[in-house]
Amino acid sequence: MKYIIAIIQPSRLESVKEALSHIEVFRLTVSDVQGIGRQKGHTEIYRGHEYKINFVNKVKLEIAVDDKYVNSTVDAIADAARTGEQGKIGDGKIFILPLEDCMRIRTREKGVDAL
Repeated sequence: MKYIIAIIQPSRLESVKEALSHIEVFRLTVSDVQGIGRQKGHTEIYRGHEYKINFVNKVKLEIAVDDKYVNSTVDAIADAARTGEQGKIGDGKIFILPLEDCMRIRTREKGVDAL
C-alpha cells in the first residue's frame, strides 16, 4: 500500500477529482493549505498599502491506494493538475510514501481490505 500526497493549485481540484473518478479512485481527503515554493509569494494592495504575501494557497490531497493503483493514480493527478501543455511553476508536487498498515474503525478491517 502507498500513501499519496499531492499539493495542487485550488483551481485544478475539480479536474483532478474528475480524473481520479475515471480510474475509479473515489476515496480521498482534501485540505486547504498554504506554502512557499518557487513561486515565492506575491504582493497585494489593500486600502492603499502594499503587502507581500509569502504563502500561496494550495490544496492538499491525501489518498491511500493499493500498490497496483499507484501509477494510474499518480498519472491521473499529474495530468489533471498540470496547467497548459508544458505546465507552469506552482502546479504542485506529488509525494508517494509507503503505507505500513491501516484500519477501518467501524469493522476493524486491516490492510488493503480497509482501503
